[in-house]
Amino acid sequence: MTLRLARWTALAFALAACQGAPEVQANLARRPNIVFILTDDHAAHAIGAYNSIYPSVTPNIDALAADGALFTNTFCGNSICAPSRATILTGLHSHAHGVRGNSETFDGTLATFPQRLQDAGYQTALIGKWHLRSDPTGFDSWDVLPGQGHYYNPDFKTATGSQQREGYVTDIITDLAIDWLHTERSDDEPFLLMVQHKAPHREWMPGPEHHALFEGRDLPEPATLFDDYEGRASVARDSEMSIADHLWEFYDLKVAPADDAELTGPDRWAQGRLDRMSPDQREAWRRAYEPRNAAFRNANLQGDDLVRWKYQRYMKDYLRCVAAVDDGIGELLETLDDLELSDDTLVIYCSDQGFYLGDHGWYDKRWMYEESLRMPLVMKWPRVIDPGTRIEALTQNTDFAATLLDVAGVETPMDTHGASLLPFMSGTTPPAWRDAVYYHYTEYPQPHRVARHVGVRTDRYKLISYYEHGEWELFDLADDPDELRSVHDEPAYRDVRAALALRLEELRIEYGDTVP
Repeated sequence: MTLRLARWTALAFALAACQGAPEVQANLARRPNIVFILTDDHAAHAIGAYNSIYPSVTPNIDALAADGALFTNTFCGNSICAPSRATILTGLHSHAHGVRGNSETFDGTLATFPQRLQDAGYQTALIGKWHLRSDPTGFDSWDVLPGQGHYYNPDFKTATGSQQREGYVTDIITDLAIDWLHTERSDDEPFLLMVQHKAPHREWMPGPEHHALFEGRDLPEPATLFDDYEGRASVARDSEMSIADHLWEFYDLKVAPADDAELTGPDRWAQGRLDRMSPDQREAWRRAYEPRNAAFRNANLQGDDLVRWKYQRYMKDYLRCVAAVDDGIGELLETLDDLELSDDTLVIYCSDQGFYLGDHGWYDKRWMYEESLRMPLVMKWPRVIDPGTRIEALTQNTDFAATLLDVAGVETPMDTHGASLLPFMSGTTPPAWRDAVYYHYTEYPQPHRVARHVGVRTDRYKLISYYEHGEWELFDLADDPDELRSVHDEPAYRDVRAALALRLEELRIEYGDTVP
């Protein structure tokens, strides 16, 4: 037994002993397999287990939560794809790993949890969306989408070259993961399999099997669909991510233009996506969308009615993409059962950040408001996690790397910004757990013109500084869960404001961040 494994086994036994459960001691002593499923832009409030207002299209994720642990307060440190993915890998906030926005390239020489697991004897594989510009490191094999990737007949890149694969991207990623489990997995060592989906990222193109989902029925609208942005900092109304004004008709809403129309913006790229389709795929797409689009044209909607139609088109396509992911998760879990791997495998489902589903009239993410700050996080580990476990502590994507290293008995780097969630998973609350999460977003002005901001969130309050605009927001989440009224300037919150400002500065210093 290695020194690191021996040290971890002693820790695991100590945790189990605290519960008075000898059988858990033996189970924790095994190094588990890890299946890490990551989606892009899947909001927690689009998952049935998180009490979504929508008809559930996530029965397999819901079952995963019922059989394991649902983390109710997991947050990202920077609500944008590449920075969050780099944070998940390293356990560091954006300023420390260097990927503050989607235009930076991830430094593959940085220590990541896959690299450390690989060094500790884990077989490591990555399949799906990478989105970090540099080639993956720390993986024995990888098969990834270049950049954002395509929904239909996507290209995939490996260490030896690229190839186009025919089919729908979610199904392809699922099939590649299942094939890896059957044909490439070693029986002699534990494995880390990272399955990273493109969906439900913009432009929300459903697969053929889900074209008809929600046909003929309307989805519920969020209470803040027609938010007027009063009572908050002025920057909220200046962004460019509204359903009313910033969804492109062809690119986002799938309404094809007239033959002689001059296309602008992202609409210029939409035809290229259709051209990637096979004749059968294109015909299925035409049958699904042309009748709906004709009805839309004939209705000549205006004002709020037009916004409502855009919302319905956007949300139905978004949830159709989610449904395909959930189907794939079900197939993956069945494969683990068939291969008799389930009992010794930790399965994690999460997304890289939240997303606006018409909340505040928006799509996209970036803001520190709840809908994009909150991440879904679900774990199943039959030998350790009791079914139906709910973990309400403040957790963050900085914790993922430390957790997975701890689970595998690998020493966590001292410079990590996160902490292991293993005690929570085994029924113990660590002493002196964090009382606040830290956030810093910097990608401004484009895309979407979301102002740079830094903030802190506790179990009840949230303080946000838009430091380049000299504006602040303070929300009492107990009284105002939709964050419609900042109480920053109200005398009754003077002490709360001062305490949060101090906590924000303490965390900034602790993590070594700088704010201009």
